[in-house]
Amino acid sequence: MPWTRSGGGARSRPFANRDDLLTQVGPRVYERLQPDEATIARQRASGRDRATYVALMRELVDRVSSFRAGYLAMLELRLEATRRPGLRDVLTDRVRADVEANVAYHEQSGLPGDATAVRLLMMALNWLIVEQLTLPGVFSEEERERLVAAAVERIVTPVSPS
Repeated sequence: MPWTRSGGGARSRPFANRDDLLTQVGPRVYERLQPDEATIARQRASGRDRATYVALMRELVDRVSSFRAGYLAMLELRLEATRRPGLRDVLTDRVRADVEANVAYHEQSGLPGDATAVRLLMMALNWLIVEQLTLPGVFSEEERERLVAAAVERIVTPVSPS
């Protein structure tokens, strides 16, 4: 079966091969996981304390988890990247850029914590999302809420006043 993509109109062009298809699709899944402008504006208007941080992380987990098909596709792409160096390079670049963008956004936001806290929260919450999407009975919604709060409380060190 030929791999095809729409060319902006009724035409379609075949992908060169499966690798081409996957390397084109990979970054698009990550784009769909990004917050919309309204969410970003709401975040910028929020407070700068741990309680706000917890609320932001809960929103993140809920938003990403609600795009179930996309997040699971991203996991599939990551597994596929272990066998396809071109896809691995594309995803590595994309994820590294996302991590750095999250760190930069955090540093500009005035929220407590540092770059390491951002990276640790990303790792912890990503696995919480995997649990929720693949084995939803492991944690109840209330447990998930408590885990997000506990992760922020234990990982994020408040910025000391100058």
